[in-house]
Order: sequence, then C-alpha cells, then structure tokens
Amino acid sequence: MLKLFSRFRSVTISASLLQKKKKKGGEKVPAKPPPRAQPSRAPAQPSPAMEEPEPAGAAQPGLRSLLPPREFLGSRKGQLLLAESVLSFIIFICYIASLAASFMMAPLLEFLLALFLFYAYASKLNEKFKGLYWPLTDFLRCVTAAIIYFAISIAAVSKYNDGASKAAGVFGFVATIVFAIDFYITFNDLVSFLKQGSSDPPEGHKSEDENSDSDSD
Repeated sequence: MLKLFSRFRSVTISASLLQKKKKKGGEKVPAKPPPRAQPSRAPAQPSPAMEEPEPAGAAQPGLRSLLPPREFLGSRKGQLLLAESVLSFIIFICYIASLAASFMMAPLLEFLLALFLFYAYASKLNEKFKGLYWPLTDFLRCVTAAIIYFAISIAAVSKYNDGASKAAGVFGFVATIVFAIDFYITFNDLVSFLKQGSSDPPEGHKSEDENSDSDSD
C-alpha cells in the first residue's frame, strides 16, 4: 500500500509540474517597444537681433549718389567751379544786404550756372550728351562772368559807401580773378577740342574720295 501511495504521489507531482511548464510556455513575453528616432535638429540660424548692426556713420547709397566723387573734387576744374559757386553766393548775399541791391541778379545767375556745371561735370553729363559743345559753353560763361563781375565791382566800390557794397565789390574782384583763370584753362581745352574737330573731317573726305575712285574704276 505504501508503494502504491508513493507512486501516485509522484505521478501527481509530475503532472502538476507539466501543467506549470505549459502555462509558462503559453504566456507571451511583452516585446520591448523600438527606440524612438530622435528628430534631427536643424542648425540654429542667427536671429536678426544677433546680427551685427551697421555702423551709424555709414552713408546710404541714395545719399552717396548725390555727393560728387572725390576725384572730381580734387581736380583743378572741380575746385574752380566750387570756388566760383561759393564766391557767387557770397556776393549775392552781400548785394542783398547792401544799397546796391540792383546788382544781385548777376551773382545769382552765375551761382546757378556754376552749380549746374559743377554737378554736370561731376556726374559726367558732358560725356553722355556730346551734342552740346561743353568747352565752348563753359568758355563763354567764364568770359561773360569775369567781365560782369569786374564792371559791377567797380560800380559798387565807387558809387556806394556802405560796408556791404564794399564787401561785395571786394569779393567781386576775387571772383573776377577766379573766372579769368577758369576761362584761360577752358580756352586751352577749347583749342584742343577744335583741333580734334578739324582733324576729323579730312579723314572723312579722304574716305569719300577713295570710295568715289573705287566706284569710277
């Protein structure tokens, strides 16, 4: 009896162990979730506030286009035109404050003409509009300005006794000298310009003569 009881007990223990193994084998082990891909970070762009500010003293392109180039200001013609403009403006102010106010139109016109030619030469309008004889126009302007300033300066100094008229006359004599230097330099440019103009037509006549000879042959 004891042997049978021990065999039955061993059978039941083995059966219970088999059931436990089956239960363990049937259970599904939860799979680990795959690692999430981290989003790629784009390189941080500098914000407008982080950019270097422009220097406060830098001139804007619009203002630079209005200013004359330094090369022209350093040239002889640019300095003469600038001196003529400044002197004409000073003489105009002196005549307004003087008793000889009837002479103020002459310096005003000369100031406007000198200022126009100053910006015309600075912006190279003489190279763009070649139909106008710029040296001849500038020469006539300087000759007439020198004569007019010399005449009204003598009249202002001799006929009027106020200080503004005397000052206008003195500045008028200085302007006469400046305009005389300018028309002397412009005369040399005019002569070279006329020589170039006179040397071009003979070449044109030669080419026309050659064409006529070739046609006759």
